[in-house]
Amino acid sequence: MGKNRSAIRDLLTGEQPGVEERERAGPVVADTFAGRVHVEWDNSEAVTPFGQLPFFVEFLKQGGLFDGTVADCPLYYTSPNAPKKRDVLGTVLLSVLAGHWRYAHMTTVRCDKVNPPLLGMTEVVSEDAVRRGLDKIEESAGEMWLQGHLDYTTRPLLSEPWILDTDTTVKPLYGHQEGAVVGYNPHKPGRPSHSYHCYLVGNLRLVLAVEVASGNEHTSKHSAPRLWKVLDDLTPDQRPWIIRGDVGFGNEPVMREAEQRGQGYLFKLRLTKNVKRAIERAMRDQDWCDAGHRWQGKESQLRLQGWSRQRRVVILRRRLERSVAVSQRDETGQLQLSFADVDDGKEIWEYAVLVTSLDSEILTIGQLYRDRADCEICQS
Repeated sequence: MGKNRSAIRDLLTGEQPGVEERERAGPVVADTFAGRVHVEWDNSEAVTPFGQLPFFVEFLKQGGLFDGTVADCPLYYTSPNAPKKRDVLGTVLLSVLAGHWRYAHMTTVRCDKVNPPLLGMTEVVSEDAVRRGLDKIEESAGEMWLQGHLDYTTRPLLSEPWILDTDTTVKPLYGHQEGAVVGYNPHKPGRPSHSYHCYLVGNLRLVLAVEVASGNEHTSKHSAPRLWKVLDDLTPDQRPWIIRGDVGFGNEPVMREAEQRGQGYLFKLRLTKNVKRAIERAMRDQDWCDAGHRWQGKESQLRLQGWSRQRRVVILRRRLERSVAVSQRDETGQLQLSFADVDDGKEIWEYAVLVTSLDSEILTIGQLYRDRADCEICQS
């Protein structure tokens, strides 16, 4: 039987359907582990932090995500007085959803008598019980457990063309923590830190894997082993179109490994002496292509010292037409700011040199670079 669409009028541009204009009358039902819960809205009150939790719990229940995580957790107790595994993991989940980042913060959710039953919990355990419980999980078994459930939620999405972004985030640490080592830390020099090596789907902020290393292990040689493991664990139809990375990944070992796997890549190069010479040679020519957003691109071939072969590079430039701010520190360490005006007879250009295994047009390379720069979520 067909639907009678004669009563549906054409909508003007920007106009919403009439069904969305009506206010929902009565409570909304959410199916949780505690049964069906009726949720009502009060337009005169502010939104509570856990106001949307019943719907998220329904999502976890319908997908079997929380039950599967609890069942596969390699946490085992032998004492009859030990807390239940579901209560320990549920306490961690509630604490994370509340925005906590320390064990001590879990105390604030212990007085909650409404949300824990929605997850099928009998009680909210203490921070010490959570710490002791997580300490009982073997490191290798715990990593396989978490990574397996993360892959369960992300692998079905990788059948579509996608881009793998890899980057390193420096997290400053306070207090005594394992792996807290003084390393590269541009925001807080001299402060111990951890290095988070992240592997995620470009432009979606969908994390595929994260590896926590010491603060002095921030270079690409520490990221590469896990990067190749992530790629090797994927089937051929799940592998990314290209790998994108910053200047830390534009080196021979990383590019050689990618080429041996037949994996496309796009990395930014450091402006070394030979790279600057390539820019100078390109500036003498006039055949620059428009790459969008005031960027211009030009293709070239380059073989730097230490490279095993000649590779394709794309030189991008963009003219700076406004006044330029220059910051410097004086002898006392005080930061000073000055402005440099650009005269009509001078031109100031911003450059970026990319090395790639792609054979696509310069416009496509420029678009990929802008996507990387605009959607950067990891500062390294």
